[in-house]
Amino acid sequence: MHSFAPEILLVTILSLVVLSDGISSKLKIPSVFLLLIGSYLVYTYAKMAVPIDLRLYFDAVVLFCIPVIFLADALHLHFSDIKRHAWSIFYLAVFAVALSITAGASLYYSHLFEGLTLGAYVSLFAINMATDAVSVQSVLSRFQGISHDIKVLIEGESLGNDATAVIAFFFIGLPWMMSGTIDAGDAAVDALRVFAVSMGMGIALGYLFYMMMKLIDDKRGELFIFMVEAYSAYVVAEHFHVSGILTLITAIIATKAWIDIDIRKVESEDAKKSKTFLQKLRLHGIDPTTSERMEYIYEMAKEFGYIAAVIIFFVLAEMVSLEKFWEYKAEIFAMFIITTLIRALSMAKFAFWGSRLEQIKPVGFEGWFILTFSGMKGALSIILVHMIPDSFAYKELFEVVTTGVVILSIFLYGTTLWSYFTFFKKEEEKRLFHA
Repeated sequence: MHSFAPEILLVTILSLVVLSDGISSKLKIPSVFLLLIGSYLVYTYAKMAVPIDLRLYFDAVVLFCIPVIFLADALHLHFSDIKRHAWSIFYLAVFAVALSITAGASLYYSHLFEGLTLGAYVSLFAINMATDAVSVQSVLSRFQGISHDIKVLIEGESLGNDATAVIAFFFIGLPWMMSGTIDAGDAAVDALRVFAVSMGMGIALGYLFYMMMKLIDDKRGELFIFMVEAYSAYVVAEHFHVSGILTLITAIIATKAWIDIDIRKVESEDAKKSKTFLQKLRLHGIDPTTSERMEYIYEMAKEFGYIAAVIIFFVLAEMVSLEKFWEYKAEIFAMFIITTLIRALSMAKFAFWGSRLEQIKPVGFEGWFILTFSGMKGALSIILVHMIPDSFAYKELFEVVTTGVVILSIFLYGTTLWSYFTFFKKEEEKRLFHA
């Protein structure tokens, strides 16, 4: 007899998305809260609605979810915004993450988690410093009054932060944790190699798919080209043992940047008739798409990413164990408080020290507050912790602590922001950056 498990799972996921969106719109609360609660209730009390063991097929689930989760957020970033806030995004996505992981790993000498090696501390904090783009956008999209500049920083960080955390985990923390030793120089060089090769590969793929976009003349085909690009960039990069996430993000942003340049040229009244060398290289005059079609592509990509996040939430629901949470409650709360304090300190640079650097402008106390509590964890943390080999003696500790931190960060950070924007901040959108 034919099994209808895939159809049942799809109906469950789409029903959760629709119900969560509908209820969140009525109650004015972030839909990610409802998705998390709904996923847990369905998995726990209505197992017939989830007839497929997603953990059993976790590798396939990850391969499906990662590209579409990052696609929408990479598409939403404009190259002009990236150029304008390049130093700020670099600080948030690379420097602050590296400092945060280093600060967390230094707690090894305080014996916070008994039995863990220094390499295990690096891995644990790399996993728990990765923010989640879908959770952040789900919460912030419900609020009015957030400036465009602060949204750019949050989106840029949520993408770059993840790439940095992945490189730190796979190429430094995990080998160190599993072998017990690591050559710091070799590890640093390898991380830089991965960063450079991933960026280069992403730019090359971005140009290739940008040229392919010129062959398509309808929005559905262009959407599929972007999806093929996201999956191809991730798979090719992973095949060559570099960062699939960083390559994917770079490729999409590069393609989008060239498209934005073409759209601005077309829409500009004083566009130059003579073509520069770079314009000829991009086959200027053959337009890849329009701003209206790009809006459609972004909206559709966002919906696909949302569905992929729900699938990850089902995996998270399978990991939730109230007994295990109680057993590791001290470790969970310790990790949550420490990562929150580290993030608050790293974001304080924008509020209090930023004025000393011309390239990084301060955002004031309000901007610091929003940046601090927009650091919600989610899908990537769950994915990374699953990648730890079963032979690792403390894998259960890592899974329970990470799951607990993900849930606490989404609900407590999200509730904090929701309360602030609902009860305290009433004015219209304004610029948070000071001149």
